Amino acid sequence: MSSKRISVGDRIPGDSYFWYLHPQEEVCSRADPHKVTYAEIFAGKRVVLFAVPGAYTTTCTFDHIPGYVEKADELKAKGVDHIICTAVNDPYVMESWGRTMKAHGRVWMLSDGNGTFHKAVGLECDCSQWGMGIRSERYAMVVEDGLVKQLFVDPDAVQGSGVDNILSVL
Repeated sequence: MSSKRISVGDRIPGDSYFWYLHPQEEVCSRADPHKVTYAEIFAGKRVVLFAVPGAYTTTCTFDHIPGYVEKADELKAKGVDHIICTAVNDPYVMESWGRTMKAHGRVWMLSDGNGTFHKAVGLECDCSQWGMGIRSERYAMVVEDGLVKQLFVDPDAVQGSGVDNILSVL
């Protein structure tokens, strides 16, 4: 069951974590994923977090992540500490997709493999009709010290959650 959708002015829930692999680790190695708590990510930081329904999916790969990778320096110049891409995929898939998209050192690829974060913020969606199960909605948020300052949810194509819109509101 979904939680109430998070809104501008709400705090990011601080009681769970994302998973990731270090970029220098081999994807098909025996390296264990690492976890990072929401508090570690958001406390005292300005974060742009964008979510996609799935790694390697068409719109996510061609229309969403490339702008964030290409314009990471512009986001950093506007005071962004972390640029995060998350999806309901496992950390190995997120790491591999990050390599494919040349995101390392620019966008932090974090796994929400069980959909815990997206459920907690009320931004999960049922993609079963496409064989993908419960995933994340497409959205972007600007978070400052754990407080949501901006939130853009796109029902279809990349619009408000795209990097150009995020740059315009920073």
